Amino acid sequence: MIQITNIKLPVEHRREDLLRAVRREGISCREDQLAIRKLSLDARKREELHYVYTVEVRLPDEEAALRKCRSHKVSRGAERRYQVPEHGTTPLGQRPVVVGAGPAGLFAALLLAEEGYRPLLLERGAPVEERSRDVEAFWAGGPLKENSNVQFGEGGAGTFSDGKLNTQVKDGNGRIFRVLSRFVEAGADPSILYWNKPHIGTDVLRQVVKNLRQRILDAEGEIWFHAQVTDFHLEAGALRSVTVQKGGEACRIPVEALVLAVGHSARDTFARLAERGVPMRAKDFAVGLRVEHPQEMIQLAQYGTSDRRFLPAADYKLTAQTGEGRGVYSFCMCPGGQVVNASSEPGRLAVNGMSRAARDGRNANSALIVTVRREDFPGDGPLAGIAFQRQLEEAAFRAGEGQIPVQLWQDFRDNRPSTALGDVTPDLCGGWQLSSLRPVLPESLSGCLMAAMEQFGKKIPGFDRPDAVFSGVESRTSSPVRIERDTQTESPVKGLFPCGEGAGFAGGITSAAADGIRVAEEIIRRYSPWT
Repeated sequence: MIQITNIKLPVEHRREDLLRAVRREGISCREDQLAIRKLSLDARKREELHYVYTVEVRLPDEEAALRKCRSHKVSRGAERRYQVPEHGTTPLGQRPVVVGAGPAGLFAALLLAEEGYRPLLLERGAPVEERSRDVEAFWAGGPLKENSNVQFGEGGAGTFSDGKLNTQVKDGNGRIFRVLSRFVEAGADPSILYWNKPHIGTDVLRQVVKNLRQRILDAEGEIWFHAQVTDFHLEAGALRSVTVQKGGEACRIPVEALVLAVGHSARDTFARLAERGVPMRAKDFAVGLRVEHPQEMIQLAQYGTSDRRFLPAADYKLTAQTGEGRGVYSFCMCPGGQVVNASSEPGRLAVNGMSRAARDGRNANSALIVTVRREDFPGDGPLAGIAFQRQLEEAAFRAGEGQIPVQLWQDFRDNRPSTALGDVTPDLCGGWQLSSLRPVLPESLSGCLMAAMEQFGKKIPGFDRPDAVFSGVESRTSSPVRIERDTQTESPVKGLFPCGEGAGFAGGITSAAADGIRVAEEIIRRYSPWT
């Protein structure tokens, strides 16, 4: 394979322009011999917007083509591969059990199933079709279902988010490529394999998740929905069985290798693990508010034009350092998206951001979050961060009287409740009302947000416009706990393999899925397939 890097083309280019650019570098090829390896938009100079490509070319005699070529952009490329480890030889007395059907659990179960281990996947929530109906009904004013909502159910919390797949994790072992490839096979747009900011969109992701489920079933995996693990039974430092509540009845399942892939909102599961003495600890995380601006404003600020015929929906990534030494940064930025009610517990309210594949909504939204250190939340023990999250969510529920509380930036800064909107109309899934968000966050965190907004307004003109819309509270940015594990991904409790975002080892869809694969690999190395 031949690789050609740093091919720059104007935003209005066509596919044949890319082919001509490759030939100008001294590599003659046909359309069917050319594939995109990487693609990004360079928007550092608005008057010189352009795309940057890295491409792959496959020719019958690549050595001869390389010998003739003199371009420094051309080299021999490395194949992107994922290698499944060799199967172990120790027989499994029980089939592997995977708890949680978010990205980590789905990809752990998929790899185990494809390799002949016939895993049992347990999900406390509903299949994605039923879950989608439950969530839409809740946003329309219906009751909150505690096990079928934005946080719980097939696909995990990421199913009702922006569906972003970018990650800072390096892919030397090919796991991320494996994840993206499986997404494409399940119906995602192939551009996620090369776009530097890959994105599926919540509307497409729901079908992708359904297709991944079918792949697990086709490979002889088994999936139980509405099946919540309510207890863990340990003996002599090892996990021996779990209690599962399903259909109003409890059953006990013996386990030998259990992949614990619960999400960051599985607070009752964390509490039960702590009761049973599973080693874990509280960790730092971040909390804050969502902010909305017109998407057209962000387009103009980032690109100098609102014309989207050749440009993606503009995003941003902002960071600030406050006088208190705390970091404030944008998180889960959703171009053309919506803010959603992401609650999972009665009397508590949390928000998240969501975009569809087209990213064609009227507003851009992002969480603006402040680093929360371990010493910031009261109490001792591994669950102290959960108690802090709940405190904020209860305050948000009170502020909005059960609906999403909304406040204009100027009113937040001046510490007065909002009574009218400006020119920015919020785009929310779920009921909302104008309110005051200052009582929701500790004043020290509110002060950090205010200092950061002033800095962000200097980076993106209009970001600190008085009528920018805040909503809250954004409290589920990451897990507030870490379940301990060793370098072989096993807990000090033998047979328990914590993974994914909920266990504190990932931060997003792609890294969680890759971590699920990593844990599945360890089980494969140890054991022979289950029969």
